[in-house]
Amino acid sequence: MKKLVIVESPAKSKTIEKYLGSDYKVVSSKGHIRDLATSGKFGLGVDVENDFTPSYVPIKGKSKDINALKKDVKNSEYVYLATDPDREGEAISWHLKDTLDIEDNYSRVVFNEITKDVVLDAINHPRKIDEDLVRSQETRRILDRIIGFRLSKLMQSKTGGKSAGRVQSVALKLIVDREREIEKFIPEEYWSITADFKDFKADLEKYHGKKIEIKSEVEANEILNKLSNAFSLEDVKEKETKRSAQPVFKTSTLQRMAANKINFAPSKTMRVAQKLYEGIDIGSETVGLITYMRTDSERVSNEFVHQTMDYIKKNFGEEYIGSIKVGKKDKNMQDAHEGIRPTSIYRTPESMKKYLTPEEYKLYNLIYVRALSSLMANALLLTTTVLLENNGYLFKTTGSILKFEGYVKIYQEFESLEDTILPDFKSYKSKTIVADKIEKEQHFTKPLPRFTESSLIKEMENLGIGRPSTYSTILTTIKERGYVLLEDKKFMPTTIGVETTDKLQEFFSDIVNVEYTSAMENDLDLIAENKQDNIQLLKDFYGKFEPMVEGAFEKMEKKEAEKTGETCPECGSDLVIRNGRFGTFTACSNYPTCKYIKKEEKETIELADCPKCSGKIIEKRTRKGKNFYGCSNYPKCDFASWYKPTGEKCPQCESLLVEKKDKIVCSNCEYEKE
Repeated sequence: MKKLVIVESPAKSKTIEKYLGSDYKVVSSKGHIRDLATSGKFGLGVDVENDFTPSYVPIKGKSKDINALKKDVKNSEYVYLATDPDREGEAISWHLKDTLDIEDNYSRVVFNEITKDVVLDAINHPRKIDEDLVRSQETRRILDRIIGFRLSKLMQSKTGGKSAGRVQSVALKLIVDREREIEKFIPEEYWSITADFKDFKADLEKYHGKKIEIKSEVEANEILNKLSNAFSLEDVKEKETKRSAQPVFKTSTLQRMAANKINFAPSKTMRVAQKLYEGIDIGSETVGLITYMRTDSERVSNEFVHQTMDYIKKNFGEEYIGSIKVGKKDKNMQDAHEGIRPTSIYRTPESMKKYLTPEEYKLYNLIYVRALSSLMANALLLTTTVLLENNGYLFKTTGSILKFEGYVKIYQEFESLEDTILPDFKSYKSKTIVADKIEKEQHFTKPLPRFTESSLIKEMENLGIGRPSTYSTILTTIKERGYVLLEDKKFMPTTIGVETTDKLQEFFSDIVNVEYTSAMENDLDLIAENKQDNIQLLKDFYGKFEPMVEGAFEKMEKKEAEKTGETCPECGSDLVIRNGRFGTFTACSNYPTCKYIKKEEKETIELADCPKCSGKIIEKRTRKGKNFYGCSNYPKCDFASWYKPTGEKCPQCESLLVEKKDKIVCSNCEYEKE
């Protein structure tokens, strides 16, 4: 009889079976095999009156997989539960053990990377299931079920909202609150004054040693009238500064950096990273290229440090060897395993490129370069600060020169350090420098920007709400529920998103808030450390939460749909205005019996001639609400562009000119209109 290894992913199982040899059979659970039932009080699948005892049932469609796994267990001499190395993976192992009737002839093994040495080492260092981790994850699932089911049903019956959740609703509140800050923001006028010299510019900073603020054009003109074009050289200071590389990625920083640098949505980042982790066929073998991608940690193994420093010495020189970078530990950091890094520094992006899809290559390159740079030396800059005096007014200019590139040598694709060269002021014979002109410029203060996917993830992490491994799912959920739209990559709440947030705050402000949600994460961590009683936590929560829900069902006003005065052409009922993902629409009041939706006639504006046929380019909209530009002859012609055509043609190649990031560029070549 063979020894059985159960992992989560089918792709992973094939790789690991090759490593372990003929004595082992490796199979996959294909993720979770069971979940809470939807029976019992409120359909929670939890007996709230009996210490919150959960009731589990097989996930729909999983019965066949479970039966196959039971057969494998029965025909095996020993079972290794090798699900993912996090709390969720620990819980899946526990569910497998319980569902498959595995007794004591089992071990729990974890590996942070899918490489032969690591997998074999894990098999040689087994342990039992960590019941504390399981209890923490189970408590999280029960909390999410109670809050999700109760609040979602409330929202559906009162506002038309589709769902609410423990973390999801707090994330939505952050977006709504930011939108309201922007709406009520009143810009304040201020002015700057800049002296323009032949080789540099200097900005007004102080007056008689005190920081100066210019609130109006009158004040700016008064200052200009006191200035001459002759400035005296007050001070020149040179200082060597260091810039350190960032540590390796953790889940949140990978999602943010991928969004900012390679334009990957968090969900896409995690999907591609999963493939890189599970294994890539690189010709000679199938191997995981990166370590586990759901992690709070920025640690790296000693083995990787030594390997990478040796690589740096051989390829760049000893002076490029840096030190281990360790980021500041977050209050909710689990630190269960390493940060995200390549499994071997010798598998360079270029050497792996032929085995990877373009998306896989982009993400692997980002992860590889970040990990390599994290162990490289600091960049050294010579920073020069120059102060110029003019009738009591002090102007300042700064410049910097890169003396030693250090980690920037390989990280320059994602972080550039350009020289800002100033004249050699020390060689000036005269202490007087004459400006070509002195100019004023008007400015207005700006509100905080709307959240992008990257900045919202950062905010959630800073506030300690949710887990980094769930950020992608949370962002996807609030988009799919129609609570927010992404406009120019920035979150804007929809009408239903605002209404849902307002109703939740009216009745659940003590629970749906940052502080409570963050405190709950801390409590779940304490359960994982066996320092908190999970049943007492659930009792305390439910005793506070359920009366709020009952009160809201009784007191929350149901939003009535506004009638349009028209009747439904299909059933004769009134037509009403409803809220949807992309704003308001007109539909039958007899929904769901009648599903009539009135089609709104939209004026079609022809933007340009189609470059592929005789049709015209018009503005269109994807099912997810994103604008794009396509041919009016679709589907006969498949021309499409994310960028708006101007109607002009490129003078170099005759292709369409399009609007892209406040510039007009060619859709085909590198031409950019002046």
